[in-house]
Amino acid sequence: MTCLLDIRELQAWYGHTQVLYRVELQVDEGQVVSLMGRNGMGKSTTINAICALVDRRLGHMELQGRSLMDLPSHRVAQAGIGLVPEGRRVFPNLSVRENLVAAARKGAWDLARIYRLFPRLQERRKQSASTLSGGEQQMLVIGRALMINPRLLILDEATEGLAPIIRQEIWAAIRQLKADGMSILLVDKTLRELLSVADHCYILEKGATIWSGRPEQLDRNIADTYLGV
Repeated sequence: MTCLLDIRELQAWYGHTQVLYRVELQVDEGQVVSLMGRNGMGKSTTINAICALVDRRLGHMELQGRSLMDLPSHRVAQAGIGLVPEGRRVFPNLSVRENLVAAARKGAWDLARIYRLFPRLQERRKQSASTLSGGEQQMLVIGRALMINPRLLILDEATEGLAPIIRQEIWAAIRQLKADGMSILLVDKTLRELLSVADHCYILEKGATIWSGRPEQLDRNIADTYLGV
């Protein structure tokens, strides 16, 4: 299997405060990888470091053999990383369709394919994004990330705060993306759903990778010790 994202000895700072110390992480082509840990252990910061949204970073980080360490955030996106950040960040004054095409790049993902994945977005394509429900806005942000035709899709708490029925729609979409061969790095608090879709798991503790393995290797003792579940 071909390595897509390779991270070794990643360190990161916000201002003068070091928040990541030794993150080790790998995502192979077509793989869904879950990044887990208690709140405040560095999951979102790792994603921010990948996307050049921290003040300083050190270590080794490559996407398909190309170093990301010296790239600004917009160049990281251009290199092929589609980010769905924590919290729904739509362009509220634009329509659903305008949100989707705002940063679109040519490729397999186009409006028709997004609408097949999320039929609600087609139904509401002319509406202002500000009029959508929270779940519909999350679908829109995922769709917008896919419209840049990324090599790697990163989802940071994509189901947080959503109604149960909407969460299931998002998870169904993630399973469909996996079936389509999309490479995904996934952060979520729903352990059962994470383990059902992930090919490999990493756990962070105090800004460092302390465990990695396949979902079936994550036993109750590990979960109790590092995830508090």
